[in-house]
Amino acid sequence: MTIVLTGGGSGGHVTPLMAVAAELKLKHPECKIIYIGQKGDRFADIPTLDKNFDQSYEIRAGKFRRFHGEGMKQLLDLPVLFKNVRDLIYVMMGIIQSRTLMKEIKPDVIFSRGGYVSVPVCLGGKLNGIPYITHDSDPIPSLANRIIARWASVNAVALPKDIYPYAANKTVTTGIPLNKQFVPVDPELKSDYRKALGLPIRAKVIFVIGGGLGSQIVNEAVLDIMPHLLHDFRDLYVVHVAGGNNEASVRKHYGSSLSDEELRRIKVFGFIDEVYKYSGAADIVITRAGATNLAEFAVQGKACIVIPSAFLTGGHQLKSAEYLSELDAAIVINDEEISDDPNRLAKVLSQLLNDPDRLNGLSRRIASLGKPGASGIIADLIYDVGK
Repeated sequence: MTIVLTGGGSGGHVTPLMAVAAELKLKHPECKIIYIGQKGDRFADIPTLDKNFDQSYEIRAGKFRRFHGEGMKQLLDLPVLFKNVRDLIYVMMGIIQSRTLMKEIKPDVIFSRGGYVSVPVCLGGKLNGIPYITHDSDPIPSLANRIIARWASVNAVALPKDIYPYAANKTVTTGIPLNKQFVPVDPELKSDYRKALGLPIRAKVIFVIGGGLGSQIVNEAVLDIMPHLLHDFRDLYVVHVAGGNNEASVRKHYGSSLSDEELRRIKVFGFIDEVYKYSGAADIVITRAGATNLAEFAVQGKACIVIPSAFLTGGHQLKSAEYLSELDAAIVINDEEISDDPNRLAKVLSQLLNDPDRLNGLSRRIASLGKPGASGIIADLIYDVGK
């Protein structure tokens, strides 16, 4: 069987594809797996380095730029309008490229994780009579999936299927496919991670990650409060993933605001490969509301402070954060709350660090939402549709 996996635009689209590819190869080592990404996508190179992909291709794709909360005024923005028209042409080019490519590689099935590249790939597949499966991680379907979902054989979704606008008879709740290294973390495994990372076993540990590219708002909020927290909690250690472009400035800021002793309790990275170790070693995770990251931390059972991005299309991070907040499975702090009260994050962290029962409660409730077997469910689904 030949299987095409497609998706891109963010690490949250690409890393689940790698988890599915690994599961497919484990269950069906004879299958041929091909990745199709978007030309110019900074994340498109990641699957090409993965041994589970046999081939990879790039095609043209484009996006429709719109911003949450901006309303009609964004339609009058001439630079945005120009880019949208240009990218519409790219989409048409991509459909033609994809249709030709499908005739060449003749896949049995396509699995789309989402992102703009999924539109030309799946429509190119449809034109060649190739079945495809879509997948939504967020409670609000992306524009790309809303375009292609109607012709899909199956719409796989992360959350209860009745909240999605798809036909019930072809919608399946699967969870989000994750790297197998994300597993439930018990005290013994947490200690093992800390030993491997050189963190004290009995310390309080905070892990900060603002998405694949980093978040300026998250970085600034954490930088502002850390001198105070590190002074008040002498056993506090912080691992801060700032994003590649922000690493130098974050290091410089810590260097100018912390004592030598406090600096020894801070680890700053631009990017890390083994997120599961650092999050698994932590007592508290500070994160954006990216669906894949939240699913990873849910499987691990990590108490999270979630700072959703207010401006991403459709407000999907706000919706994901709201879902967790309603279940009391995470503490949600919005961007505007941080702007209105710079000490808001420090207050919440201080309360949590002093309240083990509250931490354990958050951990239990988010863990109840974790679906560690999603990669296997989706791999089986792909193979069945391919047959």
